[in-house]
Amino acid sequence: MFFTFFYVLSIFAQDKGKAMPFSKIIHDIEQQHQVSFNYLQEDIAGLELIPPKRSFSLDQKLRYLTQKTNLSFENLGNQFINIYKNKDESQTICGYVFSSADKKPIEDANIVLNNKIQITTDFNGYFEFKKETKNILFISHVGFVTKKITAGSQDSKNCTQILLEPEVTELKEIKANAILASGISKNTDGAFEIKPKKFGILPGLIEPDALQAMQQIPGVNSIDESVSSINVRGGTHDQNLFLWNGIRMYQTGHFFGLISVFNPNLAHTISIYKNGSSAFFGESVSSVVDISSNPETVEKNNFSAGINMINADIYTKYNLSKKSFIEISARKSITDFVETPTYKEYFNKVFQNTTITDFSQNQNVDYKSDKKFGFYDATLKYALKIGSKDQIILDLITIKDNLEVFQSATVYDIKKSENNILRQQNYGGNLTWKRNWNNHNTTKVNVSNSSYELLANQTTAIGNQVVIQENTVNSNGINIENFHNINSRFSLRNGYQFNEIGITNLEQVTNPDFYRKVKDVLKTHALIFEGKYNDTLNRIYFKAGTRLNYIEKFKKYILEPRLQLDYGINKNLNLELLGELKSQNSQQIIDLQKDYFGIEKRRWIVSNNTSIPIQRSRQISLSLFYKKNDWLLDIENFYKKVNGITTSSQGFQNQLEFIRTTGDYEVLGTEILVQKKMNHFLTWLSYTYNNNNYHFSNYEFSSFPNNFELTHTFSWAVIYEKRNFKIALGTKWSSGRPKTSPDLSRIDLSDPVLVYNEPNNTNLHIFSQVNLSSTYKWETANGIQYKLGISILNILNRKNEISEYYRISSLTNSIEEVETFSLQRTPNLSFRISF
Repeated sequence: MFFTFFYVLSIFAQDKGKAMPFSKIIHDIEQQHQVSFNYLQEDIAGLELIPPKRSFSLDQKLRYLTQKTNLSFENLGNQFINIYKNKDESQTICGYVFSSADKKPIEDANIVLNNKIQITTDFNGYFEFKKETKNILFISHVGFVTKKITAGSQDSKNCTQILLEPEVTELKEIKANAILASGISKNTDGAFEIKPKKFGILPGLIEPDALQAMQQIPGVNSIDESVSSINVRGGTHDQNLFLWNGIRMYQTGHFFGLISVFNPNLAHTISIYKNGSSAFFGESVSSVVDISSNPETVEKNNFSAGINMINADIYTKYNLSKKSFIEISARKSITDFVETPTYKEYFNKVFQNTTITDFSQNQNVDYKSDKKFGFYDATLKYALKIGSKDQIILDLITIKDNLEVFQSATVYDIKKSENNILRQQNYGGNLTWKRNWNNHNTTKVNVSNSSYELLANQTTAIGNQVVIQENTVNSNGINIENFHNINSRFSLRNGYQFNEIGITNLEQVTNPDFYRKVKDVLKTHALIFEGKYNDTLNRIYFKAGTRLNYIEKFKKYILEPRLQLDYGINKNLNLELLGELKSQNSQQIIDLQKDYFGIEKRRWIVSNNTSIPIQRSRQISLSLFYKKNDWLLDIENFYKKVNGITTSSQGFQNQLEFIRTTGDYEVLGTEILVQKKMNHFLTWLSYTYNNNNYHFSNYEFSSFPNNFELTHTFSWAVIYEKRNFKIALGTKWSSGRPKTSPDLSRIDLSDPVLVYNEPNNTNLHIFSQVNLSSTYKWETANGIQYKLGISILNILNRKNEISEYYRISSLTNSIEEVETFSLQRTPNLSFRISF
């Protein structure tokens, strides 16, 4: 009653005739009649008058205000009312901007008059200009196609209504969401797609690490627990193509393979192709891992920072304008300041059975060691949209690992010492220009560079000897891609790619002096054609393409057809056929197992088309995919053959270690995934069978098991996710990898020389590991998010053997069995803040 009393007094005072500011009068009219006024502030500044009676209708009030002021009022459907100064009526252009999809007004649309005057629309989509001699308007907004109109004859009292068409972005059709974990899906083209920002949780992972997560996919594993040694269907790591925003990466792991170099909090989409990749992907005979940090939708400014028991990182994205943004990330190890339990387990895993640990084992008197290890990576992205059709994106990335170890010992009054330096780094840059010619045709041009260096420097006190080894890669590329949308079902892509790769290998020794430097350069050209037919009504997806490579140095043409077919037998059951022919001109080899201290002993080389052939692969797979009532079943059978491999690229540590010959490997396998979702639980079981064999026709044993063969692999996980709490428990079990045993019946133990049985004649013990991870996220009232994570690898602390070889001990002159083991129980803890 108290407030009603004052409200009545207010109405009475208003009707009684007291002058009020004009802005207050129209505000009261807006509240009473649910309308909105649009006007220039300067037109009503300082204006006061007696308000119209509250009992008047809206039209009566507008007539009253017209009589009492020098203003005109335009009523648009009793919703919007435009106010003009009478003397300036002929000099005004006005309009409303709406979305053509839902007819809703578009706020903050960018309006440019004659390329010099710029304003934005208000919350009603309204804008207003003063007329000029020539009036050309450009209307744009993120997510809509820019429109151009000429408004020279526009009547100021009749505001135009402008409809903007939504800008359509082609999205990959998803076959199944939440496969293995939330944020992981399988697309119709056969690719597994990971969205790190939607990623749930996997056993042993508390961050969406792309290279760790992909090892949960059937057919993908790492024979030595390293992201620098990922084996896809029996292939070696260098046979995979890793792309970061169009830049080929020659280094994929920090800490010599235990941590991915790709910041897990940065990427927006990670696509993994085991087979049937696009013809636009070259230089790979195995899988393709395409990592993109380009956002699919407009994102607000954000910042995050995190730390775990190995590294700390920051990430920020800032919108410089409505058409441009900058994105920066940086990550650095904390091992410079503290040695955590996680770091100690990683260090023991990486440096076992290397020259670093060999020194300490051989010297047991007054042994001293001082080691420094650290790594960092940083990225920068700048994106700018120019007008309505053009966009420019600049991506930069830098990665570096650095190890320094000084060791000394005194034995029989003789001082021995070694100073070892090992550096590994990768720099890359990519500049992209994209133009939408119209709604049906788009062109994209990429210019990229990737530079890689691996350097080892060893100085020994005895003999004052210095040994330097260096491997460098410099790769430059140009990619032109055209997209043609013929109709809703059929589209075409064509393009051209040029790549120049130069690889240098250097070895330098003092006392005795030795110097060798070899540099090889290859230039390749490729023409690409690809067509896609997608009939969602009849459940048919068909994509076929071909890539024609020309290698300048060898004057050689290589044709690489690709095929993807997905047919929906019914709404629950899909049949998928994938096939491809691919080639690769560069590869990693091992000259000596002690190179680069035996830590990162692989070096990049290019093909010479003779002793180092061009690697070529062919692969085909057929799968059935069933999904119904939260059940998922995926069964895939495949055949893969890779020609042109060398023994030095396969990491032999038996009688083939010093033999140089070429051959192929052939894999026949089956991959099965069964998954069930129950309320907040998700559980899955996967099984992989591989029959993987080498064929070296010039060697006495022409056929034997592949070094990377894991005949049987099982994985199981159960995941619980409810609101902000997530926990995952899982195990991985695999049959042991092949090894070669010595033939003791033919070895003289008094003066032993290693004599082996047939290559890979037996296997290591079974590998088994149980992992756990959990995260919890909460948010404060001011919008700041916090995330806490914990993981434990190898909970049961099982001692898993991952490699075994034999050598003659220099100390005892006897045969020594050298075993390498996986990580012991390894905890990790992370904390992250975002806003």
